[in-house]
Amino acid sequence: MTMTEEKKKLFILDTNVLMHDPSSLFRFQEHDIYIPMIVLEELDRSKKGLTDIARNARQASRFLDELIQHADLDAINEGIPLPQAVYAARIDERCTGRLFFQVSRMSSTLPDILPGGVADNSILVTTLALAEDRPDCQVVLVSKDINMRIKASVLGIRAEDYHTDQVLDDINLLYSGIYELPADFWSTHGGKMESWKDHKGRTFYKVAGPLVKDWYANQFLYLNDGSDFEAIVRTRENGSAVIELARDYRSPQHSVWGIQARNREQNFALNVLMDPDIDFVTLLGQAGTGKTLLTLAAGLAQTLDDKLYKEIVMTRETIPLGEDIGFLPGTEEEKMTPWMGALLDNLELLNNHGNAGDWERAATNNLLMSRVKVRSLNFMRGRTFLNRYIILDEAQNLTSKQMKTLITRAGPGSKIVCLGNIAQIDTPYLTGTTSGLTYVVDRFKPWAYGAHITLRRGERSRLADFAADTL
Repeated sequence: MTMTEEKKKLFILDTNVLMHDPSSLFRFQEHDIYIPMIVLEELDRSKKGLTDIARNARQASRFLDELIQHADLDAINEGIPLPQAVYAARIDERCTGRLFFQVSRMSSTLPDILPGGVADNSILVTTLALAEDRPDCQVVLVSKDINMRIKASVLGIRAEDYHTDQVLDDINLLYSGIYELPADFWSTHGGKMESWKDHKGRTFYKVAGPLVKDWYANQFLYLNDGSDFEAIVRTRENGSAVIELARDYRSPQHSVWGIQARNREQNFALNVLMDPDIDFVTLLGQAGTGKTLLTLAAGLAQTLDDKLYKEIVMTRETIPLGEDIGFLPGTEEEKMTPWMGALLDNLELLNNHGNAGDWERAATNNLLMSRVKVRSLNFMRGRTFLNRYIILDEAQNLTSKQMKTLITRAGPGSKIVCLGNIAQIDTPYLTGTTSGLTYVVDRFKPWAYGAHITLRRGERSRLADFAADTL
């Protein structure tokens, strides 16, 4: 091990790290952290407002106030022990470092092309000065700002992104919800197999073998040997699992609101969307894979035909693709209408099935819209949805905290479906590995009442498929 690796680390936190995750103060285990004075100034300027950034800035300030309120100047100079926080029960128990504040002016030399009055450059000056004053420590700047990390690297400063909230090291490792069985599956797992049918005509198998330990509840299994075997894992315990034959929604007699599955993943998706025993579903896939259409068709069938839900509630994060068009007039639903083009497009498609005339289509469209409500995310806090089918579109743009806030809105009898495409994240500082959608897919995979499917094949048009693959 080199001398550099043996040194204790001193992490200097950029403002955007605290505004991204206020609890980052307690996520650096045994290492010390340092807060430059300019960071406190930026937190103060950002604390006003109702945005998540403003809320996080206020929470970070509360944490800092809690840590410093019983400390005198000597304690501040020596470093404040971090585990003394009131919120320590929620914090990494390995957090044994100290918190240092900038208590004096620190100076170092920056290139003339970097003006010292800029906040980022002030942090760089502080970092360079600390590296000179604390040779016993490895000084590391932690920032969510890519350009800040680039400037630091150019100046010879070690800089890192904040990775603690990262769910996975590689987005390609994300759980897909689908498992391809090997060709010898029945010979290795069918020795003591049991099979039966329930009163609804559903077929079940109880199998045991080495692969069972890798399965999750509501995971889909299939054999790619031409047998068309498709099943869903229902329970798993003591080295065995109960699996149920999947229903085939590709056949016209099993169509959902006139929609048939066009591929294996869509068939799996309809199986979980139409299952009232599954309370939470996540669907990932690129544009054109059918996420919204399948979800809406299943919601209409269960709301209008089966009467399982009172209405469909649809919402999404309002992040524009280009320049913002400004304030919108009207009620909450009218303001959300421009953001719900996907909903209206799919409703039009679902309403055009069959040979109905214009009058029948208009009447059906009015009926559908009376049962489909569009709501804004801004007014979700504190609400409880009872017996609702809730569709959360563009969920990849939400943080893990926002996802928790929304999912906990579900009351008895409600079902939540989260849709998204990890490749289309528009929220600053969010990546595929830190998105709230990735977070819930990973956390919900062992839950018996949750399911996830990754849709891989586009079905929109040959033009859309070619564009998605090549552009």
